[in-house]
Amino acid sequence: MFDPHHLTVLADTLPNPGPKAPPGMGKTFSDWISWGKYVGMFAGVMGFIACGIMMMIGRRNRSHLSAEGAGGLVWVIAGISTVTLSVGIVTAMMGG
Repeated sequence: MFDPHHLTVLADTLPNPGPKAPPGMGKTFSDWISWGKYVGMFAGVMGFIACGIMMMIGRRNRSHLSAEGAGGLVWVIAGISTVTLSVGIVTAMMGG
């Protein structure tokens, strides 16, 4: 007969260690994260510049372009927020 209590006891006995870098890879992983953040920072700056240019060009007789630039700001901010919070969110979820 199926006993759901037995599964709870089994789950309580399984180990749940925190994340650990393989030997010699800690600095390498840290470098990769740093490079990814740097690329994200560069892309965010370029995104803001592109949105600003679109808004300036679209000021006269091209209101659609200006609206696209203003709408793009939301996506740039969302992307920057995701890059900025990525390490904290993953660490919180994985228990690091």
